[in-house]
Amino acid sequence: MSTQVVVVGSGYAGAGAVKAFEDEVGEGEAELTWISEHDYHLVLHEVHRAIRNPAVSEKITIPVDEIKSPESDFVQGRVVDVDTDERVVETDDGTTVDYDYLLLAVGSTTAFFGIDGLKEHAHQLKGLDDAKAIHEEVRSAAAEATRSDPVEVIVGGAGLSGIQTAGEIAEYRDKHRAPIEIKLVEGLDEVFPGNDPQLQGALRQRLEDADVEILTGDFISKADEDAVYLGGGEGEEPEELGYDVLIWTGGITGQPELENVEVEKDDRSNRVHAASDFTTSDDRVFAIGDTALVEQGDDDVAPPTAQAAWQAAEVAGENLARAARGAPLQSWEHKDKGTVISVGEDAVAHDVMGMPIKTFGGTPAKLLKKSIAVRWIAKVSSAGRAAGAFGDM
Repeated sequence: MSTQVVVVGSGYAGAGAVKAFEDEVGEGEAELTWISEHDYHLVLHEVHRAIRNPAVSEKITIPVDEIKSPESDFVQGRVVDVDTDERVVETDDGTTVDYDYLLLAVGSTTAFFGIDGLKEHAHQLKGLDDAKAIHEEVRSAAAEATRSDPVEVIVGGAGLSGIQTAGEIAEYRDKHRAPIEIKLVEGLDEVFPGNDPQLQGALRQRLEDADVEILTGDFISKADEDAVYLGGGEGEEPEELGYDVLIWTGGITGQPELENVEVEKDDRSNRVHAASDFTTSDDRVFAIGDTALVEQGDDDVAPPTAQAAWQAAEVAGENLARAARGAPLQSWEHKDKGTVISVGEDAVAHDVMGMPIKTFGGTPAKLLKKSIAVRWIAKVSSAGRAAGAFGDM
């Protein structure tokens, strides 16, 4: 019997690794089983588009059968257990799949940091259903609102997802002339915290141009069904902000199904520790993408970005094939090729490899954002599907 390789997850890391494995593996060397709760790959860095227009869904979802070869098996289900002693993966319907080598690429879930009431009352943006739910709540609330009593939307977290979410809601508001007010709340002192001030300034300007109110410097300390509360340290009363729609994009943590998998994980984030070749403390288990903290030297780890997952997936897939044949594994080093962020129909690009201008917007940034998405779609599916998606990215 040939070596059994299992990949769990259909995000960038999982889909990319499947393609790379199939390209690398020799005939008869190994058999692949791909497991995911969805029978499609989601172009996640464009999922915010579905907040404005859910019809974009068909352009940002790619059926797994367009990605994998006919020789690879696909099992639809959410993984609920991994027995590393017996080398068995179990899904939520009781299906079990044996493996010789396993790649965990299940992504991440939203971190709520123990903030009272936040998980219970806030939308998150980790998948297509989340984007559709935000759209529907904004749409239905706007239908009942008036200019004198507009819909109050609060987006918590001014990182990549928060900025793009606020931008899409602003575009929806403008397109439908809907009475909506948008507040973007960030506990740190600037939008897109920890990044170049020039990029931060460009993003702030575009958000303000889109009539998004930016509130920085106070963390959300509590949420209930009507309001969020900012600040409120010792001896201070928190500031109360009422809302009709609340969205939280403030951080990531490991998926709950990883809690009982017997590989070394970070105690705080529940993400799996992985070496630069994606191996874990169990030599039969690999980890990649947001699932993992992939070593990059000097106590650094790879960023939890789509760009990093794309790059890593190619090497991880090749390493699965190498492991199956007993060949040495390759190390991977993340190379930052720049940042491109949408703010509705606008975009900002920064530090893009090969570009002479450090930070730029306008049509060049917008076309670059589109090209990144369609290049990925073409890579995992086809040039035809990529061309058809270009206008909606």
